[in-house]
Amino acid sequence: MKIEQDVIDTLEELKTFIISIENGGLGLKDVEGIGLAKNNADGRPFIAVFDKNQQLIYGRWLSQDVYDNGKDIVRNGVKHH
Repeated sequence: MKIEQDVIDTLEELKTFIISIENGGLGLKDVEGIGLAKNNADGRPFIAVFDKNQQLIYGRWLSQDVYDNGKDIVRNGVKHH
């Protein structure tokens, strides 16, 4: 599992990240879902990418604002226009 150190700090960046995961842009295998989580040690929010066994395979730190306001984007997906 890898948590990227770059912080996603805008909703547009969050959308771009989700689309990248959906399109296989990060080269991750067996992606089954994404979700929001908080680090147990310090409470820092991140977006988690899970495999078919619900194991965390990749993550990106989030700003608190993106964590608070991006829940619907993660839950419902990115609307493609």
